[in-house]
Amino acid sequence: MGAIPSENGLGTLSVAYANLPSWSLVDKFIPMELVFNGYDDEKTLTIGASHGWIATLKEDGILRLVDDLNPVASGANPKRIPLPPLVTLPHCQTKIITNVSMSSSHPEDDEDCVVAVKFLGPQLSFCKPAGQSKPEWTNIKIENPCFFSSSRVMYSEKDNMFRILGSGGHLIGSWPHHLVESRPTGETFLVKQYKKTAKNEEGVDIMKTEFLMVFKLDDEGNAVYTQDMGDLAMFLSMSEPFCVPASFFPGSMYRNNVIIYDYDEMGIVDVSDIPFYLHSVSGPHSVPYQIPPQDIENCFACFLWRNPSLETIYF
Repeated sequence: MGAIPSENGLGTLSVAYANLPSWSLVDKFIPMELVFNGYDDEKTLTIGASHGWIATLKEDGILRLVDDLNPVASGANPKRIPLPPLVTLPHCQTKIITNVSMSSSHPEDDEDCVVAVKFLGPQLSFCKPAGQSKPEWTNIKIENPCFFSSSRVMYSEKDNMFRILGSGGHLIGSWPHHLVESRPTGETFLVKQYKKTAKNEEGVDIMKTEFLMVFKLDDEGNAVYTQDMGDLAMFLSMSEPFCVPASFFPGSMYRNNVIIYDYDEMGIVDVSDIPFYLHSVSGPHSVPYQIPPQDIENCFACFLWRNPSLETIYF
């Protein structure tokens, strides 16, 4: 998914469907600020994505949910949902956000939809945008420091609850953990991703994946290392992780592949292949979000990158 610049700060939405050989232009315009951080004077930042919604944060400190980048959402009437002003707990911060997760894809009218925001540090905040006439944040201060840094919150449809994993690390490397739920199969995976500092082509320090391990969780929560995810391709980005059946995309996706896309790198890992090898391209990447398929029978591609010659970002 991407945008071809037009005028008045807008661009034409472009999408790549996994089952089609070429790019498709969608009859809708989107704000360029959603694909280029800092494009507008208000310095809009995209800080997360969930269920096809992009979370943005402006200088006014208001977190907003927008559906502009969802190709199946209305172009004539894009939805913009402002959330209440963020509340910072004592000895916490709300400027740096780790990720955003939602319990459903309808925050505008689902009264039970909960938005969860994990901040760098001990604060975790929840809000029901449609649950009451004047939504408010419920803020929690996590006491265990292993959840402070790169731990991400995710909603488990299987367990009907938000879950968060602890993580550990040191000065030059870290083990970010991802809890990934495969909705097509009902399985849950724990992914350990070891990252280490490296330099990109410009000599800038980035965090590069050195190793990745996949564990399958049983009903008791026991994690068993596996090199066989079955007919699944897994996607890890700064959005919610997800899986799709690889056989639905012959020639485009392959079983046991983990597709990584974040600010520092884009790459593919075949977990069945030993020794470990990551086909990767170093960042920085502007909008490292992968949106899960809205319609599995007519899925669109789950890669996101920039084509400098066209000034276009594709998804």
